[in-house]
Amino acid sequence: MKSNDILSREEIRGLLQKAIRENDTEGFYRAFDQIIECINQDIQQRYDARVNDLKQEMDSRALAQRGVRQLTNKERDYYQKVAECMRSKDPKQALANADLVMPKTIMNAVFDELQTRHELLSLIEFIPTTGLTEMIMNTNGYQEAVWGKLCDDIVKELVSGFETIDMTLLKLSAFIPVCKAMLDLGPEWLDDYVRQVLYEALANGLEAGVVVGDGNEKPIGMNRQVGKGVTVTGGVYPEKAKISVTDLQPGTIGNLLSLIAVDPNGKPRTLRDVVMIVNPQDYFQKVMPATTLMAPDGTYRNDVMPYPMRIVQSMALDRGEAILGIAYKYFAGVGMGKEGRIEYDDSYHFLEDERMYLIKLYANGFPMDNNAFLFLDISALQPAIWKVEQVTPATPSNNAALSDLKIGSLTLDPAFTSETTTYTTTTSNATNTITATPADAKAAIEVKVGEAEVDNGSAATWQEGSNTVTIKVTAADGKTTKTYTVTVTKS
Repeated sequence: MKSNDILSREEIRGLLQKAIRENDTEGFYRAFDQIIECINQDIQQRYDARVNDLKQEMDSRALAQRGVRQLTNKERDYYQKVAECMRSKDPKQALANADLVMPKTIMNAVFDELQTRHELLSLIEFIPTTGLTEMIMNTNGYQEAVWGKLCDDIVKELVSGFETIDMTLLKLSAFIPVCKAMLDLGPEWLDDYVRQVLYEALANGLEAGVVVGDGNEKPIGMNRQVGKGVTVTGGVYPEKAKISVTDLQPGTIGNLLSLIAVDPNGKPRTLRDVVMIVNPQDYFQKVMPATTLMAPDGTYRNDVMPYPMRIVQSMALDRGEAILGIAYKYFAGVGMGKEGRIEYDDSYHFLEDERMYLIKLYANGFPMDNNAFLFLDISALQPAIWKVEQVTPATPSNNAALSDLKIGSLTLDPAFTSETTTYTTTTSNATNTITATPADAKAAIEVKVGEAEVDNGSAATWQEGSNTVTIKVTAADGKTTKTYTVTVTKS
């Protein structure tokens, strides 16, 4: 008879039924004890498994707190299989036989970090273009509808020009070394290493293609000429002519942006997501001094530009170069085929304890029009300087004259002049409006009828007989005064 620890439940159930058929009391108790023991073992195994799960969960939480990304089940299985293949006598053959494909989640994680850490790439919208070889673009730009009566014939046809763009994806590849000793550290650590290397390789390579790619089996960079009439030699697109920039004052920036604010057809467009790309060393030696000012409170304000834009550092540009343009006007497409497949090559044995992997990313990109980006020469860029203008305060005017004086529609005698200060007039009205206009707008006007003050521009009430109106004008200097008198006789 088999021992209790290797008897299956079916075997135990058979012994129990046999004991019942043969009326074997001792055999029945032995079989029953075995069932109880089997159940206990099952419970113990489940308990141990749950405890192990809890331990792994606690370990995962601890690793997550320490910055280690937690893997999906597919990712974990993938890295475990890679480790098994690498431990074999023939890793190359083992990898080939395993037909391992890197899970998309790993590439997605790399791409997420690529966009997060590389500021320029985070400003560009990457569009999945798997299987796409051509795309159609509207090249006519700004269109405007025409107003008219409801039943009028159509007086303008919206004309759209379309251009077919080749979007065949290009391969961006990098060799990735994996130290054999890392295989023993576990899938999480191997994953972190692979992702970090992929991040560096893909990010820098992709950014270089986006900024300065020549179009020859590379993306077309922001610094390249595109569009109709551009001569492409051997797949290489020509560089744009550099525009010399010596300052970042409003006039200079405004002139540059005015070139971007029209499409190649000469039609206007609004600007948003404006970006200025510079070499990191140039940023600290030239751009930062040209965009940093001290506030009145003694603190500094960095990246102060006349128009809202982001200043981005990129190693893709040489020193003395900069690119100014509209980030969303760069089209970038990415796709995934078998680029996730790990390939091993013996020709890249740099160290005995190191293996080399090849990973691939498929992508392409190009400026959507030739005016979207400008290529700048900032080698002579000067620091920002506070402009101070000395303004001499104007001397307050001593002009206390009136330019006009009206009392309703009454006729003044003599006719009004600013030099004459005494007048008479007659009226049969009960009231008339007094309007005194100063020659200097800053002069103050005070109007009285007898001893009663009247607001300038308001009606005065007349008494029968003679009424004396006085208009005192005080000049802006607060010292010079002039008084006009009108005698109004009511009959």
